[in-house]
Formats: sequence, structure tokens, C-alpha cells
Amino acid sequence: MRSRIVLECAEGHSIMEVSRRLRIAPDTVRTWRRRFIERGLDGLCDDPRPGVPRKITDADVERVIVKTLEETPKNAHPLVDQVDGHGHGHVSVDGVTDLAGAALAPRRAQTFKLSTDPLFIDKVRDVVGLYLDPPEKALVLCVDEKSQIQALDRSQPVLPMMPGVPERRSHDYVRAGTTTLFAALEVATGKVIGSLHRRHRAAEFKKFLAKLDREVPADLQVHLILDNYATHKTPDIKRWLLARPRFHLHFTPTSASWLNLVERWFAELTQKKLKRGVHLLCLCRVRGPAGS
Repeated sequence: MRSRIVLECAEGHSIMEVSRRLRIAPDTVRTWRRRFIERGLDGLCDDPRPGVPRKITDADVERVIVKTLEETPKNAHPLVDQVDGHGHGHVSVDGVTDLAGAALAPRRAQTFKLSTDPLFIDKVRDVVGLYLDPPEKALVLCVDEKSQIQALDRSQPVLPMMPGVPERRSHDYVRAGTTTLFAALEVATGKVIGSLHRRHRAAEFKKFLAKLDREVPADLQVHLILDNYATHKTPDIKRWLLARPRFHLHFTPTSASWLNLVERWFAELTQKKLKRGVHLLCLCRVRGPAGS
């Protein structure tokens, strides 16, 4: 921005015109124009800021960064390190890395897992190809099951959000049961076909496939994107599929369920409905014959 101010002024534009062109205050244009006239390029740099002079040298910063990246301390928590070899105090690793702009965060750790599927590339191309260029007269569905969904009721009423105060809920809860959701996400429209079951065995998966067979128009081919869960490949499921040739299964690579778009929908369901929801346990009495 400072360089642009100087270049605009050098082309003969007035201070007000440069201010309008760059959408900045006229005083800003005056300041950096004057500083460039007085000191040249050096005038475009920041002046030394007030405060305690810097005590940590670039060599100290580099040494601590290298130590952080290449070594693990005994307590596996590299929070402090000696500034120099002369006992002149300690410095937090976070502080040093901030000075260096290295954006290291020693306290944080993340997990990952690489797929070892020998057909990884072929399966990725197959699945992504269905997303980008689906076959004509066909429906592409991303299918998976979300098991052990808990409907939790809090032991005390949820306190609503207020200015400066987040929504609060009690740490303890009452279990209102668990369920398994089978879901098929239609890639083209975002529509979801779902079915709830107590368990997630091959028998329940077969029932869900039968539901898809009923709800998808008979003149459409059905392409299902699935993970490698064992219930998707049982002999009973294979016999069911052989009797219905319009169903085509496409398996994601091993340890690559992130390719299945229904996983993204499950994440939205969890964040927006399940985690923040309060689910009351309803006990319904069914009236039977007299005396029952």
C-alpha cells in the first residue's frame, strides 16, 4: 500500500485523488508521501517501536525451532527451553516460534491415516468420476450407517445464550436410548433417504437396500458408493444384488471413508442436531383390551 501511494503520487495525482483511488484516508497518503520525500525507500519501513529492546537473537530462535522440530523432551511437552548456554533465563517455545513466524504449536497434535489400498487410485477415480460425471438414467447414492446415535437428555434445563455468556448445559445427562441411522445421500439433489434400526448388521442393511429399491424409480440404474464394512459384502447381500442387476456398488478405498459424501452429512447432523439437542424420553402407554 505504501509503495502504491508513492507510485500514484509520482504519476502526478493529487493527494485527494490518490486517497479515492486507493480507498484510504488523505492523511495516510500525506504521511507516506512525506516520509518517502524525506528518507527515500527507508521512509517506507516501520520506525522502531517503543518498549524493551529485543533480547532473543535470530540464532536463539533458530536453535529453539530446530530443537522443537527434531527432538522430543522427556515430558513430551516442549514448553520451555534455555535461551542461551549461559543461564540467562528461559523462553517459551511458543513465544520464540511466534517471533520467528514459524507458526509452530507444540501443545497441539493431530491424527492421520494413509490408505494402504493397492487399488487406491483406481477407486478414487471411480468414485470421483461418479460425482463429476454420473451416468445417464442413473441415480448416484452415497450410503453408510451411523451407529450408536445417542439421544441424550440433560439432567437440568439448558441455560440459553446471553450477551457475553455462551449457551450452557449440565455436564451430566440421562440416556434416552441409542439407534442406528442408515442413510443414502443423493449426490445430484442433496436429498437423503434414511432408515432407523436398532442394530447395524447385514440383515438391517438388506432391509435398507430393499427400501432404496422401492423408493428409486424402476427405470433408473442405482450406483451406491459404500465403504468396506463387512456387512456390505456378506453372501446374503451378494445374492440380493445378483437378483437386482440395476444396483451397482462402488467401494471407497480402505481407510478413505472421507470420499463418501454422506460422511459430511453425518457430521452436519451431529454438530447441528445431536450435540446441541435435548432429547426427552417419551413413555407412551398403549391402551389394550379391558383388564390388560
